[in-house]
Amino acid sequence: MAQQIPYKIYLSEDEMPKAWYNVRADMKNKPAPLLNPGTLEPMQFDDLRPVFCDELIRQELDNDTAYFEIPEEIRAFYRMYRPSPLVRAYCLEEKLQTPAKIYYKFEGNNTSGSHKLNSAIAQAYYAKQQGLKGLTTETGAGQWGTALSMACAYLGLDLKVFMVKVSYEQKPFRREVMRTYGANVTPSPSNTTNVGRKILEEFPGTTGSLGCAISEAVETAVSTPGYRYVLGSVLNQVLLHQSVIGLEAKAALDKYGIKPDVIIGCAGGGSNLGGLIAPFMGEKLRGEADYEIIAVEPASCPSFTRGRYAYDFCDTGMVCPLAKMYTLGSSFIPSANHAGGLRYHGMSSILSQLYHDGYMTARAVEQTSVFEAAELFARTEGTLPAPESSHAIRAAIDEALKCKQTGEEKTILFGLTGTGYFDLKAYEQYNDGTMTDVIPTDEDLEKGFAGLPKVDK
Repeated sequence: MAQQIPYKIYLSEDEMPKAWYNVRADMKNKPAPLLNPGTLEPMQFDDLRPVFCDELIRQELDNDTAYFEIPEEIRAFYRMYRPSPLVRAYCLEEKLQTPAKIYYKFEGNNTSGSHKLNSAIAQAYYAKQQGLKGLTTETGAGQWGTALSMACAYLGLDLKVFMVKVSYEQKPFRREVMRTYGANVTPSPSNTTNVGRKILEEFPGTTGSLGCAISEAVETAVSTPGYRYVLGSVLNQVLLHQSVIGLEAKAALDKYGIKPDVIIGCAGGGSNLGGLIAPFMGEKLRGEADYEIIAVEPASCPSFTRGRYAYDFCDTGMVCPLAKMYTLGSSFIPSANHAGGLRYHGMSSILSQLYHDGYMTARAVEQTSVFEAAELFARTEGTLPAPESSHAIRAAIDEALKCKQTGEEKTILFGLTGTGYFDLKAYEQYNDGTMTDVIPTDEDLEKGFAGLPKVDK
């Protein structure tokens, strides 16, 4: 008789990962280095010190160390909400009448409602260890800002958050959670920074973007003694910290001898996707196993599927280093869709290199289709998913329906990055039938591509 898989597979605290996994160590083609925007030479440790914490710079630049030990203080914090459950979506499978087996790694069991806390506590910890007074950051939908505000409150650090203006207005309750944890929250672009004023002058009435908010946060960090800037996605160090997601997921699957055929994650800057796929991608890179890995992004901000693989600024104000990535151009400002965490113009250099080398595929999905999947998931599995997470749900449902047509019994794993209880305005629009799909034209994208820096590397 076949072994019955539990609805939820939990690891014990002792089984929680003791080290983060650095997928770069197993990549034949390493991600291209960050470039100094002035000299176009690779950024060195000292170049990055005015912006980032020292230990985080070491993690950012290290392409060879496979495992970084997780400090006991961070593991102690993780124990408040980790290990997170791996859930078998029995009810969704039944509703779809699919032979596919669907699993999801649920990262919403904390007050921030998302996976972002995994890196937030790590970055805040290293800032505290360095003796800093506070941090600055940006946030899109608000999950990262909420997570970092929790981590800073726990460690007694000050925090200044620049929140993308459209999300600041759409999601006042997430803004108030940040303020409750002691963060100062400013809608971006703002009049409080030079770069913010410049952006407002050039784009009056703009709803903002993550690129704008990053510029303001970096300017504030470098001009305020005792502060450093931290980022919730994109950077190598963030994907390193988020590998705890994939390490736990793989350990839970291994307990029952389960091997996924398809692994799916939503993709904005790359933190959740990179964290989920890390150990599986490592096996793929080493030739030990094979998986179909799918990145899912919004059709309104399609950096993988319609972007260019090139060096670009990480921010709209062009004050940050240049990264080689799939990008729509740092001046590209996406429509005010509800998946705020997926509104970044570029993609992680690690994931961009892996995608460029053919280790994963990508697809773009439209907003109304995403919320259709979110509603079906909520009605069957009982959890209201975040709009970002629902991109992965959309693709997982589509893959399961393909199995229904072909009769294949594939095993599907996706990342449920967080909950959507602060996103009810979006659900209201979907339920009222007023939600629309905005997809940039080729002409729109060309405007962003026109601003790409000329880099002969």
